[in-house]
Amino acid sequence: MIKTVKKIVFYALFLLVFSCSPDEQINDDRDSDAVVNASDNCPETANKDQLDTDNDGKGDLCDDDDDNDGILDINDNCPLIANPNQEDSNNDGIGDACASSNKVPCENGVANGYPCNDYDLLLNMPLSTFSAYEGNDSWGWTDPTNDKEYAIMGLNNGTAFIDITDTDYPLYLGLLPTATEDSSHRDIKVYDNHAFIVSEAPNHGMQVFDLTKLRNVASTSAEFTADKNFTEFGSAHNIIINETSGYAYVVGANRNSTYGGGPIFINIQDPINPVIEGGFSAGGYSHDAQVITYNGPDTDYTGKEILIGSNENEVVLADVTDKTNPTIISKIGYSNVGYAHQGWFTEDLTYFILGDEEDEVDYGNKTRTIIFDFTDLDKPVHHFNYFGATAAIDHNGYVKNNIYYQANYTAGVRMIDVSNTSNKVFAEIGFFDTYPNNDGAMGGGAWNVYPYFASGNILISDINRGLFVIRKSNP
Repeated sequence: MIKTVKKIVFYALFLLVFSCSPDEQINDDRDSDAVVNASDNCPETANKDQLDTDNDGKGDLCDDDDDNDGILDINDNCPLIANPNQEDSNNDGIGDACASSNKVPCENGVANGYPCNDYDLLLNMPLSTFSAYEGNDSWGWTDPTNDKEYAIMGLNNGTAFIDITDTDYPLYLGLLPTATEDSSHRDIKVYDNHAFIVSEAPNHGMQVFDLTKLRNVASTSAEFTADKNFTEFGSAHNIIINETSGYAYVVGANRNSTYGGGPIFINIQDPINPVIEGGFSAGGYSHDAQVITYNGPDTDYTGKEILIGSNENEVVLADVTDKTNPTIISKIGYSNVGYAHQGWFTEDLTYFILGDEEDEVDYGNKTRTIIFDFTDLDKPVHHFNYFGATAAIDHNGYVKNNIYYQANYTAGVRMIDVSNTSNKVFAEIGFFDTYPNNDGAMGGGAWNVYPYFASGNILISDINRGLFVIRKSNP
């Protein structure tokens, strides 16, 4: 009897097993992901990689809180990195904890291979971004309606416009092509929400571009057109703007032109309808200049429009208030002149800081900066010379809050405390070297620096490596 019962049970089990479909016979991998159910951290959903971000034993594909921070994935602005407070400083919907970053801190004297001291790298956009092979000048624009910050960079092939408000997500908006042909020299300034651009390209004239158009760029990498091509002069090396008066001063035009390369006075109060109102040849060819409505220590000139020209072998001070009758106030030279290149006032308008572009090559000295006392504009005095730490050639420099930001070619940008100028003391307090190859007296590296953004971000336009944005490490 027992044998009969065993046979019946055996045959019943046999029929049960072999009457099943293949899928019913193989039931130890219900999601068919080649991981058996007993080992599968998500047995009902295929997840061959078994990813488990928070190591809670439940695979991400079937875990509704992957980072185990108490915020369901569907509501979490950073679902794979624990951030229970959901910080999102720029309100872009991406939590700060998982936002990408271009920032590279200056640590142990280096940031992403670039020598540095107390300045971090926020962004570097190579020249290839702009289909260019050489960089030159730069300037900045802050949109007054929303405080967005834009970099404007000169290139061999034109002028690039980049939204750098968020340096982790920069937007290359587009290029304004050169007016005529490529050139290694281009210069840019901004007035009344317009960019004014000159170049040494033949017959380039002055391009005027309405910057408010950048608010509504439909696609990135656009090709822009100028709102005005002003062609009443040909090529020029530089442009200076006195934003108080609404006049542009074009310098370094052709030596055979009307003013012999001296300043050309252009009324730009209506930006797209500029008008030449005169010029100034008496001071000679001017390579660069600064023009201000004067409110400094020499009360004889209060309210006057004063031009300080860096004129190759000397510095020329002129009163250009009357555009039909500009007058020289004074001139001053200095020893071992290489090439009086560019200069800038200290903020109290007492001292003028000049860079000589060729003395490092001609005389073998380290980077030399010449400081003049302009307390009396009629009688300027050489105050002292400051020598930097390297042999690099100084190029363009600007002052903000008693810091002189000096674009120093192969030594990058040097930050120099000028608060103790009266005692003939300059002190380097930081730097960022965009040309790590060497610090020699040669071309290449940092052409220009723009330190005037309210955010503290600083632009550097590098001849070889494109656009840099840096910021002080510990403001």
